[in-house]
Amino acid sequence: MKGRLWARMCGFGAFAAFAVTAAGGVAWAPASAMVGGAPPAAGALGRSVVMILGSSGTACTATAIARDLLLTAAHCVQPGADYKLVDRAPGQDPGQMPELKTIARIERDPQFDLKRLFGHLATADVALVKPAEPLPARVAPVRMADETAPVAVGDTLIVAGYGVTVRGDGRTGGTARAAALVVTGEPGSLQIRLVDPRTRGESAGLGACAGDSGAPAFREANGVLVIIGVVSWSTGPKLGAGCGGLTGLTPLSRYRAWIVDTARRLGSRIEAILP
Repeated sequence: MKGRLWARMCGFGAFAAFAVTAAGGVAWAPASAMVGGAPPAAGALGRSVVMILGSSGTACTATAIARDLLLTAAHCVQPGADYKLVDRAPGQDPGQMPELKTIARIERDPQFDLKRLFGHLATADVALVKPAEPLPARVAPVRMADETAPVAVGDTLIVAGYGVTVRGDGRTGGTARAAALVVTGEPGSLQIRLVDPRTRGESAGLGACAGDSGAPAFREANGVLVIIGVVSWSTGPKLGAGCGGLTGLTPLSRYRAWIVDTARRLGSRIEAILP
């Protein structure tokens, strides 16, 4: 039974996302995939991200920060389910079953509170995933940004994730795509909001959707792409339900010490953190 479940999920027809409507009328969902016509992630962007599937029907994105360690969102890897790393060989037919890699350890930031996330409150939505064996050579680990690197309204960040390009259609997922989004609102150490610079969240545009939870947000530092946060949630246009409106990040700066200490405890050597 479990084998058939994994097979169905690898056909990308089982992406799960659920919406929550706040008292103020803001409807959001844990993010899953890139909508709005985002192109496939090229170069280092595409090589740094992988997909994680859960036995309960979830799909998320994770980023390699070491040869044997992945960074994702804590809500992607909750207790009570089994998780697998999807290893699809370059050029493999999308209709073919990819190899599913075993995950040895999952560590969630102890401050993470799922109830706070569902209550539209910032929380430590970060987790580390350690595969049972090193990642394939084609996967390229990336570095984290320095905790003091400022983020300002109007800054451009690049989000790269797997998932559906059409909301509700799992068949459109499974390809890493990247979108250049700009910082809006009041960015801080607890939360960063991104928007498509063309539509500004007023109409459907580029943004995270079901399958992009845990996806990295990159910026350039000294000519190198560094990760500054992970995708936690999304909205539709005008703060409605769905995707293509706002993309919400959990910044890494506040949790960097936990990431570094936990990676060391897991025996993983993370890439140097750039200033």
